[in-house]
Amino acid sequence: MRDLAASTVTETVAEMCKEANIYLGDDVSGALRRSLEEEESPTGQEVLKQLIANLEIAAKEQIPICQDTGFAVFFVEVGQEVHLTGGGLTEAINAGVKKGYTEGYLRKSIVDDPLYDRKNTGDNTPAVIYTDIVPGDKLKISFAPKGGGSENMSAVKMLKPADGEEGLIDFVVNHVKLAGPNPCPPIVVGVGIGGTFDRVAVLAKKALFRPVGQPHSDIKFADLEKRILKKINDLGVGPQGFGGRIFALAVHIETFPSHIASLAAAVNINCHASRHVERII
Repeated sequence: MRDLAASTVTETVAEMCKEANIYLGDDVSGALRRSLEEEESPTGQEVLKQLIANLEIAAKEQIPICQDTGFAVFFVEVGQEVHLTGGGLTEAINAGVKKGYTEGYLRKSIVDDPLYDRKNTGDNTPAVIYTDIVPGDKLKISFAPKGGGSENMSAVKMLKPADGEEGLIDFVVNHVKLAGPNPCPPIVVGVGIGGTFDRVAVLAKKALFRPVGQPHSDIKFADLEKRILKKINDLGVGPQGFGGRIFALAVHIETFPSHIASLAAAVNINCHASRHVERII
């Protein structure tokens, strides 16, 4: 059994919050630069140049890439040999979010009552935290600040098994088409397939944590990702919705076994500032 201080988790999370909002990962920035070479529309090229310039300015000036510094979303793999001391995991993560968003002068976007009073919590907590118990004595923390504009373009649909691949593709492509410029393209599209109503939404979210452009490990789903991406880019929506070839940078699929009577599907979208960082402690 390995003891790990809750304060270490808090400090790590605080740094992750600041880093993710200021520096865009090499996977996403690289994809944006490659897309500039592939974009055929002069307007689309100009938009992409501005997006690339924006991320460079953010890193140089130490300011957020986007004013929407998001809902703090975490996927945490907890080694079964880890013993947290001095506090609980949820409390430690929320303390890190509070510290990181305050010290980093990041916008606080969370309201405590979702329907009536909608009073800002003032520190961007509580975070959304998903945990898995895994072998080992390490804690793996994956964090993404999830912007409201792209999150609002999410969808879950309980397809029939008979709908098959064609039904799944139609659902994803039609929903992304409906989203249009709202999620600030070029986007990354997370797709969940299988499981239950709630599980499939988490799968779509988790898909966005994969490095942009890294294909699915199963060749069938890797091929499906490519085909859906082509159909999305063939829509002609382009960067920021001004027309062009590059509407999406990538499509990532995550799956889970399904009930014999179900074919659950979900779409979760990230904007061009597809921010995510990872730490192992």
